Amino acid sequence: MLDVGKWPIFSLCSEEELQLIRQACVFGSAGNEVLYTTVNDEIFVLGTNCCGCLGLGDVQSTIEPRRLDSLNGKKIACLSYGSGPHIVLATTEGEVFTWGHNAYSQLGNGTTNHGLVPCHISTNLSNKQVIEVACGSYHSLVLTSDGEVFAWGYNNSGQVGSGSTVNQPIPRRVTGCLQNKVVVTIACGQMCCMAVVDTGEVYVWGYNGNGQLGLGNSGNQPTPCRVAALQGIRVQRVACGYAHTLVLTDEGQVYAWGANSYGQLGTGNKSNQTQLVSAPGHCAYIAACHSTHTSAAKTQGGHVYMWGQCRGQSVILPHLTHFSCTDDVFACFATPAVTWRLLSVEPDDHLTVAESLKREFDNPDTADLKFLVDGKYIYAHKVLLKIRCEHFRSSLEDNEDDIVEMSEFSYPVYRAFLEYLYTDSISLSPEEAVGLLDLATFYRENRLKKLCQQTIKQGICEENAIALLSAAVKYDAQDLEEFCFRFCINHLTVVTQTSGFAEMDHDLLKNFISKASRVGAFKN
Repeated sequence: MLDVGKWPIFSLCSEEELQLIRQACVFGSAGNEVLYTTVNDEIFVLGTNCCGCLGLGDVQSTIEPRRLDSLNGKKIACLSYGSGPHIVLATTEGEVFTWGHNAYSQLGNGTTNHGLVPCHISTNLSNKQVIEVACGSYHSLVLTSDGEVFAWGYNNSGQVGSGSTVNQPIPRRVTGCLQNKVVVTIACGQMCCMAVVDTGEVYVWGYNGNGQLGLGNSGNQPTPCRVAALQGIRVQRVACGYAHTLVLTDEGQVYAWGANSYGQLGTGNKSNQTQLVSAPGHCAYIAACHSTHTSAAKTQGGHVYMWGQCRGQSVILPHLTHFSCTDDVFACFATPAVTWRLLSVEPDDHLTVAESLKREFDNPDTADLKFLVDGKYIYAHKVLLKIRCEHFRSSLEDNEDDIVEMSEFSYPVYRAFLEYLYTDSISLSPEEAVGLLDLATFYRENRLKKLCQQTIKQGICEENAIALLSAAVKYDAQDLEEFCFRFCINHLTVVTQTSGFAEMDHDLLKNFISKASRVGAFKN
């Protein structure tokens, strides 16, 4: 299951919020903005909100998720973002909404005013169903269900494909060589565009200063042009980095061309060129993003490779990672840590071993052992207890009984102990944790003993400090003893006036005074 928590921006969300996420896109110049949808089809945003790119109607940053009510009821089919940033979103009904940075008309609403709220773009698209969107730094591209491509925005290098270099304020169909072609997928680099047609041919246009169009030269291309170098090769997918391009063929081969200063072509050097990438195995997926110099691919066997700029390093050959999907490469190694596509998080009903064991604690339907404590039953499983605890390994070895009576410890304490064996955690109040510390000491469960000490520390106050210090000494909990002693010294005046101090064990009092003297507690 895809873990959106790998993107740093999601550290602002609680674990409960992360569990509800079904789609997500991390964007922005530093990966500091995010849009996500939940299981309830609500859309939330958070982050720095540069140029109003969160669509909330203002430019105020937000460190807590805010619901994007203006898109209430809309379901997201695809989404892309630019460098401003600006957002282009298509719904499952084929509608297009844009907002954010708009200095170059990249929102397609006919203005150059930044869009603070999502705007429905219908000019020239009113009878079209948009199925894919792509953004360059400051231009936008969409693909319709009938295979037509529309572009708008910044056009200084011909990236709108209109044949000129005049910015395009509203959606305009890209024609020329694409006039009678059926496009099946699109992609945008920083200032260029790519389109794959149903015959597997690739058409390109826009900026070509680094050879990212794959035309064998570095001249800009103001209208679509077929990549002749791929003659006879059927391309299925194209992906664009900042200034480099990857294509995936129907045979699982990956070709790359364009800028290579970080090794993003994966050719073993840093020379700009058109080359066959030596990614091991047949590839099923490729990934790149116009805001990064990183490349990634996933083989049909499930292996994920990365190359290019990876956390400041130049990786010039495909490097095998431990990841299960290409998205993780961009979360952990891309600069900035953005998403290269709209993430889709499928609900995962599979339970891990740990989760399964946790569910079975105190389950009478599957248990083969009952503990009777204070007149109440606690249900457990002999084999698990023997695996997890040395005490039970010996005490249950030849024990045929299915009921064990326990009188040495209270019900809350013993239940917490058994639950710990299933979960590796404890859920007791600091007061009750003292009893569990006694049990942990008796059963020689050192890790449990440490957890008890951590819990007890959270409940210390002037009134119980001496009692907790006494317990720490009694159960040889040295870390807790030192903590309680320091607390008593720091609150000495109040602690010495408590009943606990007045009733303090003589030997403990003697040791306390001696130790306090050594640290200078009684100096004027």
